[in-house]
Amino acid sequence: MDKSHSFFHSIFKHFKCGYNTEGDNEAELQKMASREQKIFSYETLLSATKNFNATHKLGEGGFGPVYKGKLSDGREVAVKKLSQTSNQGKKEFMNEAKLLARVQHKNVVNLLGYCVHGTEKILVYEYVPHESLDKFLFKEAEKREQLDWKRRFGIITGVAKGLLYLHEDSHNCIIHRDIKASNILLDDKWTAKIADFGMARLFPEDQSQVKTRVAGTNGYMAPEYMMHGRLSVKADVFSYGVLVLELITGQRNSSFNLDVEEHNLLDWAYKMYKKGRSLEIVDSALASTVLTEQVDMCIQLALLCIQGDPQLRPTMRRIVVKLSRKSPQSHMEQPTRPGIPGSRYRRPPRHSALSSTVGTSAASYSQSSDSSNNFGTSTTTVTGRSSATAELDPRGKRPMQD
Repeated sequence: MDKSHSFFHSIFKHFKCGYNTEGDNEAELQKMASREQKIFSYETLLSATKNFNATHKLGEGGFGPVYKGKLSDGREVAVKKLSQTSNQGKKEFMNEAKLLARVQHKNVVNLLGYCVHGTEKILVYEYVPHESLDKFLFKEAEKREQLDWKRRFGIITGVAKGLLYLHEDSHNCIIHRDIKASNILLDDKWTAKIADFGMARLFPEDQSQVKTRVAGTNGYMAPEYMMHGRLSVKADVFSYGVLVLELITGQRNSSFNLDVEEHNLLDWAYKMYKKGRSLEIVDSALASTVLTEQVDMCIQLALLCIQGDPQLRPTMRRIVVKLSRKSPQSHMEQPTRPGIPGSRYRRPPRHSALSSTVGTSAASYSQSSDSSNNFGTSTTTVTGRSSATAELDPRGKRPMQD
C-alpha cells in the first residue's frame, strides 16, 4: 500500500467503523496532518492571531470561536478552535477535518492544516475576505444591492460546481447536508465557496440512498430526508434549489411572508411560475441588472430541484451543464409541485425505488440565536429521528450516530 493510498484509507476507515474514542481521534488527526504535511504549531497560530486576541475574532460557530490570523509568509488564515464543552462539536470537528483532508476545489473552502496542542484542537482554513452570503442577501438593502445579477448568477453557478465536485468528482461521494446561505462564503472576487462540513456524510458507492439520523437547517431540508431520514445526493439538490430561489428573490424561505395564501417561498415561486408571472418574484434590487432569459431559466431550474419526488430532481452535473450553456432557451421539463415537509406527493408509475408519499413530520424543531460567521453558523436547526418517537432536543442538534 503506497503512502497516498494508506493516508486515504486512514481517513475514511473512521466512517466505516464509527467514531473512535477521543484519544484515538486526536492521534488520528495528528497522524493525518503529519502525512499530509499540514501541521501548524500552536506557537505559529498564537503569533498569527496575537494570542487569539478578541479583536481578531470573526465569530462563533458550532465548533467554537473563529479567529483571523496572518502567517509569517503573509498569508491570511481563518483559525477555528474547538470548544472544550461541546461533545457534538468534537464529532463535527473530526468529521470536517477528515472530509476536507483531500478536498480541493475553487468552490469549496480550503482546509490548510491542523493543530493539536494538549486539549486544544484547531483547524486552519484559507481566509475568505467577504462575509457569508446571508449577510449580503438578507440584511440591509445597501448590502443586498452589492449582489447584482452577474454576481448572483456567478454564485448560483459556483455552488453548483462545488456540489458537483463533492457528489461526483472528489475521491468519495460527499453529501454536505447543510447547504444554505450562511454556509456559502464569498471571496474578494465574489467567488462562492461551500463551507462548514460538520454534518457532511461520505456516501457508499454501491447505494443510491441511505437511512440516517436527520441533521440540517429548517427551510432547506428535503422532505424525504427530514421526515424519513432518507439521504441521497438529491437532498443537497433540494437545498440548492431553495438557495437559488433565495438568491433570485432576496427572501429567506424560513421567514417568508410576502403572500397571504402561500406560507413559504417555494410554494409562492411555484404559483407565480404556473401563472406565467415568474419575473414578479425577482428581488427589486436587481431591476437594473437582470437578464430576463437567464433569470427565467434559473427559476425553472430551481423549481426542478425542489420537487417532492427526489427522482424527478436533476443531478448536479445536469444543473452545471444547463447553467454553462450560452443559450438558456434549450428545453427543460416542467416542474411539479415543490416538496414541503408535511405535504404529500404522488409518484408517477414509472418510479418505484422510494416510498410513494411523505407523511407528517416527525422531526424536532429548535431555534438558537443567529451567530453567523465566516466558518459556521447556528440558525434555526432541525434534527430528529425518522420515526414518530423523536424527542425534542433543546440544544437543536442531536449526536450524529449514523
